[in-house]
Amino acid sequence: MTSPSPHADGRLIKTTPPSWVDRLAPKFARPYLRLMRADKPIGTWLLFLPGFWAIGIGTWAGGPLVAGGEGDRLYPDFLIIVLFFVGAFVMRGAGCTINDILDRDIDGKVERTKSRPLPAGEISVTAAVIFLGAQCLVGLLILLQLNLFSIILGAASLLLVAAYPLMKRITNWPQAWLGLTINWGALLGYSAVAGDLGPAAFLLYAAGIFWTLGYDTIYGHQDKVDDAVIGVKSSALALGDKTRPFVAVCYALTLILIIATGPLANMYLLFYVLMGVAALHAIWQVLALDIDDPDQCLTLFKSNRDFGLLVAVAVYLGKAFPLGIIGG
Repeated sequence: MTSPSPHADGRLIKTTPPSWVDRLAPKFARPYLRLMRADKPIGTWLLFLPGFWAIGIGTWAGGPLVAGGEGDRLYPDFLIIVLFFVGAFVMRGAGCTINDILDRDIDGKVERTKSRPLPAGEISVTAAVIFLGAQCLVGLLILLQLNLFSIILGAASLLLVAAYPLMKRITNWPQAWLGLTINWGALLGYSAVAGDLGPAAFLLYAAGIFWTLGYDTIYGHQDKVDDAVIGVKSSALALGDKTRPFVAVCYALTLILIIATGPLANMYLLFYVLMGVAALHAIWQVLALDIDDPDQCLTLFKSNRDFGLLVAVAVYLGKAFPLGIIGG
């Protein structure tokens, strides 16, 4: 359950019950787990899912590592999937840590973020930097398990990660930069199994960027009042009442681009049928959206885990049952 509490300007906000971190983790570890958002797994899912899609599509679309094989007789490498999930958890944590180090003064002025470990004084900046280094080291160890091309590709993403927290200060579209950053896993997942970057990899990457533009604009409406006061930029503020049609276009492009990978991977008819189910979920989000209801915006944002999993079901089952084939 949640209970209302007064905001400084008279608005009511809701406080959430203690997470598993506060209930189960050792006391010394709690600030660090909150710093890396271990108590809020939605970010890990949104980072992992584009790579998860790409591991399946990359396996069946082919490349140097699978050349000469029959795509419908291959299976995605389970170990790579596990590595990507652990990597998403760690690198999402690293991204949050960088963000909080750079935004600690801003976070202290926003109701939703002022209780984070750095603005609340639970962790020093020095300790946060050391923790960041440890997370990056784990991420590097995971990256080194992949092929050389993927190692280089993964290392290149660090430039995007490091620059993202600065975008909200210089552009109304930090969500676009987030899209470039958080969906890098689509390229990496494809290359990890295929050994190169085929057209399907770039289609998935572009799809992920539009997906992020949609869901993170919804997310931004939670903070638009505070953001306007302190001068932080966002697509939510830039779009205002135009948010619904913008999100609709973003989600439509996401679906079109993902579906376009089907022929490249010789997907069976079931893939397209299941992508239709994912489309229904996206339509529900657009129709349900109320940009003036922060709680509902958060609910819709979190529901994108379900959208991403529906796409994953389409990708992984779409090659499992030969109910006809589209593509060549």
